[in-house]
Amino acid sequence: MKKIFYLCLLLIGMFSCNQGTEQKSAESATNTNEAPMTGQSGVKDDVSNPNIVQVAVGSKDHTTLVTAVKAAGLVDALSNAGPFTVFAPTNEAFGKLPAGTVDGLLKPDKKDALNDILGYHTYVGTLKAEYLQDGQTFEQVNGGKITISKKDGKTFVNGNAEIIASIPTANGMIHVINNVLLPK
Repeated sequence: MKKIFYLCLLLIGMFSCNQGTEQKSAESATNTNEAPMTGQSGVKDDVSNPNIVQVAVGSKDHTTLVTAVKAAGLVDALSNAGPFTVFAPTNEAFGKLPAGTVDGLLKPDKKDALNDILGYHTYVGTLKAEYLQDGQTFEQVNGGKITISKKDGKTFVNGNAEIIASIPTANGMIHVINNVLLPK
C-alpha cells in the first residue's frame, strides 16, 4: 500500500513539473525579444568568487585588455572553469605599443593575430606567484613559451614584463604585468 502511495506522489510531482516546463517553453517560444544566454559568461552569480573575466571587467586598469578579449571572442573561454593563469597587461602597458597597434589588432580581419597575442598571455593551469622561480619556462595557450626571471626581489616575464600584482580568481590566477608580451 505504501508503495502505491509513493508511486502516486511521484507521478503527481512529475506531472506538476512537466506542466511548469511546458508553460515556460511556450512562454519562451512566444517571447522572441529576449536574447538567449549562451556560454559561461551568461551565467549570473553574485555569490561565488569572480572569475578571471569578471575581475578584469571590474578593473579600471584593464579596459583595453577586456576590449581585446571581447574582440577576440574569448569571454566565454576565460569564464569557464579553467584553471587558467592570465598575464594581464595594464592599459598603460598597451599604451607603450607603437601608435595604432591596439586599434589595428581590434579590427575583425586581425582576429587571428589578436588571438595569438592573447593566447601568449594565457597558461592552462594555476601559477601562483610563489610557484614562479627564476629560469622556469611555461608553454602558453598559443604554443609559445615564456620565461620567468627574478631580479632584486621582483619577478619578470620574458625579462621585461614585471609582475606588479597577483590576483586569485575562481578559475585561476591573474598576474598583472606592466608590458605586453609579444609572441616570438
